[in-house]
Order: sequence, then C-alpha cells, then structure tokens
Amino acid sequence: MSEITKERVLKALSTVDDPDLKKDLVTLKMVGNITIEGSKVIAQVILTTPACPLKDTIKNDCIAAIKKEIPEAAEIEIDMASNVAEHLNQSKTAILPGVRNTIAVASGKGGVGKSTVAVNLALALAKDGAKVGIIDADIYGPSIPLMLGVEKTDGLPQDPETKKIAPLESYGIKLMSIGFMIDDENPVIWRGPMASGALKQFMSDVHWGELDYLIYDLPPGTGDIQLTLVQTIPLTGAVIVTTPQEVSLIDAKKGLKMFERVNVPVFGIVENMSYFIAPDTGKKYDIFGSGGGAKLAEQLNSKLLGGIPIDPRIREGGDTGKPIVAALPDSENSKIIMEIARNLAAQISIKNVNDRLSDVEIEL
Repeated sequence: MSEITKERVLKALSTVDDPDLKKDLVTLKMVGNITIEGSKVIAQVILTTPACPLKDTIKNDCIAAIKKEIPEAAEIEIDMASNVAEHLNQSKTAILPGVRNTIAVASGKGGVGKSTVAVNLALALAKDGAKVGIIDADIYGPSIPLMLGVEKTDGLPQDPETKKIAPLESYGIKLMSIGFMIDDENPVIWRGPMASGALKQFMSDVHWGELDYLIYDLPPGTGDIQLTLVQTIPLTGAVIVTTPQEVSLIDAKKGLKMFERVNVPVFGIVENMSYFIAPDTGKKYDIFGSGGGAKLAEQLNSKLLGGIPIDPRIREGGDTGKPIVAALPDSENSKIIMEIARNLAAQISIKNVNDRLSDVEIEL
C-alpha cells in the first residue's frame, strides 16, 4: 500500500477547479493546511468569500478527487475556510486601509427599491460570515438608519484608540448615514462637491476597522451629484437595481453607462419587484412585465444577479427596521436574496482574483 503524503493530496486537489474562477485550487493558492492521520486525510480549502454559492460543489469535488488519487484514504475531511479576495487599489488602501472591497448600489431612477436591496444584500453577506459595513450616501432620502432600526443620534461615538468617529452597528453591520448630518425637516440642496466632501469624511474620518465589504447606497439618478460621488469613492464595482418596467430599464442603462465612463465595473443587475405570487392561490403575476432584467443584462454584456419578487413583508421590514433577511430568514424571498448576495460575492472574487493573476503574469 502506498504511503499517503501531502504531495499526493496536492496532486489530487490540483485536478479540482473553482467553477467560477476556472482554475485549479492549487494554482489559485486556495489549499491551506493538509493533515494526515494514518488513513485519514484532512485538507483545508480557503475560499475567496464565505458567501461562495458553490461551496458544497467544491467540497464534494475535493472529496471525489482525493478518493480517486488516494483510494487507500479511509476517511476524508475537507475544512472549508475563507479569506475574502481584496480589491487592490492604492487610493482605497490609503483611505480605507482595513476594507477589502467597496460596492456601490445604484439605480437610474428612484422608486425601484434600491435602498431595500442594499440593506438586505448587506445582511445576507453578513449572515454568510462576511464582515460588512454600509454607508448611506443617498442625500435625497437617507433611509438606511430607519431600515436597520437605528434612531438618529445627536452625537456620534468616537473610537477610543484612533479618536475617529465610530460607526454605529445594527444586526452585526457597521453603518454611517448622511442623515446623521442633516435636518429631517428641511430639504437638502447640495451640489456634487458638497456631497462628495461629506462622503470623503465618512471614509477618512470614520474608523471602519476590518471589513470584507463596504456597501454604498448611492442617490438615485445619473446627474452631477451621482457622477461626483462615483468619482470620489475608490470602488471595486457596482450593482444596478431596476424593475422589469421599460422606463426603469432605460434609466438603468444610463446608470451602467455612468459607471463605464469612470471605469468602474458593474458586477450585475438586480431586478426588484420581478413578480408577485398571490398568497391565496400561488399564482404568479408579472405586474411590471417580465424578463426585463435578463434582457438588459444581455444587451449590456452584464449579469443578472437575480430577481426579487414583490412581497409586502419586504416593505414592512424596511419601515419597521426589521429587514426580511433578518426577520424572516427561512422565507422563500430571504433565500432568493441570499442567493443574489452569493452571486455578487462570486463576481467580486472573480474580478479580484483575475486582476491579481494578471498582475503576476505581467511581472513574469
């Protein structure tokens, strides 16, 4: 009987590809500690995000590969860990040294549920084990504190070590809102530079600590303020929220083009209010049309991350500070949002890993 060695385990795992990254685990440096205890093999696989949608597939592929290469292994244990792939950006590292990725959630027009999507995506990523923060940059309607059940405060806490502003926390998510800086009773009349100045303060003067994902809820539209904000933030990429309506799709196209203009990749499109399932009959109704998000993604060479149905509980959760992913985690629509968040995490990992591999190839 051949000896079971780490080299044989590595050889087996070199035949297992990450389905998203299209390269084997050894090349991607995703294999961690390997322990051999007699005929038992314990191997650690380090994913690029805890929200990996194909975690179980990779684990099963690893077990099958080791069984094939090392038939004398009586027991195989795969320990799935994660280390979120980081967006390598000098300006981000300077302003947000502990933040690995920054994602803008945007929409071409108001009323499509952008903030609701941003909050629930943040919660879904955190639920999978990621460290998440959210910045409410929507100067026209800062609603994140309400949606996360955080009351407006007269003074913001201070981090005792850095003496910077400490973000507030809710449901395990760190958050800051432009709503903490403005009067609820008066409309905000700001130009782009004023808004970007406040946003810079949220980045440079707030102690965010270690975060895997920092999400920005941008104001709706594609005007001067939106463009200025996008140019201010060192973004890993963006997500566009739309509805199936044709008018929303037209505006979503403008949003995607805005990010292209400043060389920010769009990870995909989330179609909100996709359809409605009648609770009494289970019949599906396409109230705002159907297939618009998929059609738009295809036209613009982007991806449809998923569609969120119309559900009164989603709206109610936003109004009461109890988002559906946190309040009703076992509901079908919470599971849909979890899947969308995992699809987003996968797209972020693909970009970051491919960028890193490209840099290595250039150096060679």
